[in-house]
Amino acid sequence: MTPGAEEPRIHIGTAGWNIPRAHRERFAAGGSQLQRYASRLDAAEINTSFYRSHARAIYERWAAAVPGRFRFAVKVPKLITHERALLRTRDPFARFLDEISPLGPKLGPLLVQLPPSHAFDVRRAGRFFDLARQLHEGPIVCEPRHATWTTTAADRLLAALRIARVAADPPRAPGLERPGGWTGLRYYRWHGSPRPYFSPYSDTALDALAAAIAAGAEHPASTTPAWVVFDNTGSGAAAGDALALRERMRRSL
Repeated sequence: MTPGAEEPRIHIGTAGWNIPRAHRERFAAGGSQLQRYASRLDAAEINTSFYRSHARAIYERWAAAVPGRFRFAVKVPKLITHERALLRTRDPFARFLDEISPLGPKLGPLLVQLPPSHAFDVRRAGRFFDLARQLHEGPIVCEPRHATWTTTAADRLLAALRIARVAADPPRAPGLERPGGWTGLRYYRWHGSPRPYFSPYSDTALDALAAAIAAGAEHPASTTPAWVVFDNTGSGAAAGDALALRERMRRSL
């Protein structure tokens, strides 16, 4: 980022940086796909890190390909969230942080997505997120998919450790469509509705999301940073939704 430049309050992007044919002309013509993507959108969520490790040189190349105001959210590996279920994670979490360190100031939130069967357990969650805070000072968001994560106890623990709960659409349980936990960051992860990962969003849905972000509807402080990631990439809808929301935000702010 240019010295003295203000950090953007709102980041809008997609899971990955695919540019579907229908929207190709709306992005720059030259450069790599990531460079072209970054010509119009200022954020992307790296999901491949969930499935496999990447060499530090890969992250270094990605960071070098985007402008200074661009940010990458990075999904925490499934070894940590699913296979070890947040237990015995110090070594793999430290390795993960070392791998992504070449992103430098372009690193945005870490995304901890939990399996739908993972109920809230105050001791297990507390130990893991306390460890995460020992090893990483930057923003962390959690996308739980079990109803027990909407309880007051879960909100208090996440808030105490500065972990924002993702607002997901469609939610796996009532309440998970709203941000929770730490109120210093809002992270909307929209998967497509009614068909997750495929359906595009209606104008009405995008209007409502834009209004909520602009007004700080869930949290009174209008300066609260917000991230919006569209994950409905199966049919190529994500890029169009992201661009449409970006235009709405320009008009509303």
